[in-house]
Amino acid sequence: MASTEPPITQQEIISTYRQMTSEMQSLIQQLTKAEMERNEHRLVEETLEPLDPDRRAFRLVGGVLVERTVREVLPSVKENRVNLDTLTKHIEKKLEEKRKETFAWKTKYNIKTQEEMEAAQKQ
Repeated sequence: MASTEPPITQQEIISTYRQMTSEMQSLIQQLTKAEMERNEHRLVEETLEPLDPDRRAFRLVGGVLVERTVREVLPSVKENRVNLDTLTKHIEKKLEEKRKETFAWKTKYNIKTQEEMEAAQKQ
């Protein structure tokens, strides 16, 4: 069965590849940011857990420092960490899909990066 897709130019192939790698870099940045926030939440959670539930705790809400108790703050910190865990897994899944898609595109059109060309010349 013949493909009805119009042929694409070399410029379009390279442009699409660059866009895919750019999207991967964006996902990596999102993942790094989410992992950092998750680690901060985990650290706060580990710090608050052994404390007296009635002890004062301060929380930054929308740029305003609010006084609460450990009993009030700890559940929301745990919930936020769980949400960040979920977000991290989702971003990792999207990143893996994008890596596979980019690799397939690279293989289909035999794209070589500068590093790959230099490594091939050294051999």
